[in-house]
This record gives sequence, structure tokens and C-alpha cells, in this order.
Amino acid sequence: MKIYKAVFSPIEVNTYIVTGNNSGCIVIDCGCYGHAEEKKLDDMIKEKDLKPEMLLNTHCHLDHVFGNSFMLERYGLKPLFHEGERHNNENSPELARMFGLMMEAPPGAGRFLADGEMITSSGVTFEVIAVPGHSQGGVAFYSKDDGIVFTGDSLFAGSIGRSDLPGGDHEQLMDAIRSRLFTLPPATIVYPGHGPATSIREEMQNNPFFS
Repeated sequence: MKIYKAVFSPIEVNTYIVTGNNSGCIVIDCGCYGHAEEKKLDDMIKEKDLKPEMLLNTHCHLDHVFGNSFMLERYGLKPLFHEGERHNNENSPELARMFGLMMEAPPGAGRFLADGEMITSSGVTFEVIAVPGHSQGGVAFYSKDDGIVFTGDSLFAGSIGRSDLPGGDHEQLMDAIRSRLFTLPPATIVYPGHGPATSIREEMQNNPFFS
């Protein structure tokens, strides 16, 4: 598996381009904001000679769906996300205004993802792992074969996601991280929605929220 990362928008969200066959690719949390960032993403994909075949969202807060309309317009892809994120997706323009930003209503889900589901595209297979608490329908995407997990805004290097937005629940998030993420192999590399990569072992041992 090859993983490419771009950081987009004033909220600095990580957008990942993932390929397992050097031909097709999966885009995770497309956060490009405005035409310049849309061009940057398109240029990255062209430079790698990849074809986007799937669009995934770990959750649907505004910064993670800024680029979903572009992905539909440019590549014909609708996002896949958990049904619990329907409200966040529909209300992302309102939340954007709270942050002093503007966006049009993003597209709805191509279909909804379920906890435990296996999804395969572009030579990559992910298990969908429900990690609610930062948002009601937050999920992680785990590749057992490659030993990596995309955690969205549930788990960060040295931190966890905020739980004060609608649908958030601190205790639920803490429990989900312990029971769904910290049960993965310790060597699993964590690719979060913001900030640098880390590992399950590192966060189990040194994350201050769990010490």
C-alpha cells in the first residue's frame, strides 16, 4: 500500500490518497477548500497516475467533507460514510458558518457503511470499525494486511478528538478507543484526521488521556 497525504483548509485536515495497485486509488476525508486546493489534489492524483475509485469519510464534520462536491463533479464519486453521520453531512454548511467559512451543501452518501463491513477498492481492503464519541457515526478504516488504521478525529498523536460538538460524547469516545482501537496490534500505524502519524503502541503507552 502507498499512502499520500495533503493538508487542506484553514482547519488543516489530513486528506489521504491510498493505493494498493498503483492504478486506482481511494480518497479518505477529502478536505480541499476552494479551487486552489482542488487543483492541488487533482494535480497530486495526476502526478501519481492514479484514478480515484472510492471516496470514504471517517465522519462528516465540515473540514472532512469540504471537497466532496469536487470529488463528485470531477470524478463522479459520492462519499461512503456511516448512517450516523447523515445529520453532520446535511448540516455542515451551517457549522461552516460558525467557523467563519462558507460551503455549499455536500452530496449525500453513495451508500452507508456498517460496523464490521469489509470494503475493497484499488487493491486495498479495509475493515470498517465504529469509533463513536467525537461524532455519532465516526468510523476508522483498518487494513490488517498492511498494519495501518485511519482514525479520523477519534485518536490523534498524543490526544483524542473533541466531544463538544453535536453528537459528541466523551465517555463513549474513550470507551471506543479502548475497546475498538487499542485492541488492534500495537505495531499498527495510526493515520489521524489531523497532525502526524503515530502507532497504537505509542498512544497506549504515552497518550495523556489514557495514562
